[in-house]
Amino acid sequence: MSPPAPPRKPSAATSSSTSAASPNPSIKAPLHPDSFLNELTAMFERSTEKGSVWVTFKRSSLKTKVQTNKMKSAGESIEYKCLVRATDGKKKITTTVGVKDHQRFQASYATVLKAHMTALKKRERKDRKKVTDADKKPAPKKKKSSTPKTSKENS
Repeated sequence: MSPPAPPRKPSAATSSSTSAASPNPSIKAPLHPDSFLNELTAMFERSTEKGSVWVTFKRSSLKTKVQTNKMKSAGESIEYKCLVRATDGKKKITTTVGVKDHQRFQASYATVLKAHMTALKKRERKDRKKVTDADKKPAPKKKKSSTPKTSKENS
């Protein structure tokens, strides 16, 4: 008897995939807002010493233009959500936030940002010395016009 053959992977043409494969493997399906904030916190912690984190917010209906145009022509209202994306250059995460959850998400997001603002560099400022009235430069005097006076101005 021969050993059993390893199972074959179904080809893309024959399989009916339930999830669309992303062309970029670092992009995953949108996370739940709480999971997104946890991952964002981890990104900030990884980039504390060196690196940056980019976060973008975008209004989105999460529908294609064709679907949106059909809904507009039918008179249906379109519910927009906030699409939030974050990346540290290596990993990308996304989430969508609805109208109902927006206030809570913004408050939590602000807390995460405040907690991780410690890695920012302080701005160098020049020392400002107190300037006394004697040290101030006098205002320049206005120059008198060098145009000759006419006879009407003289009289």
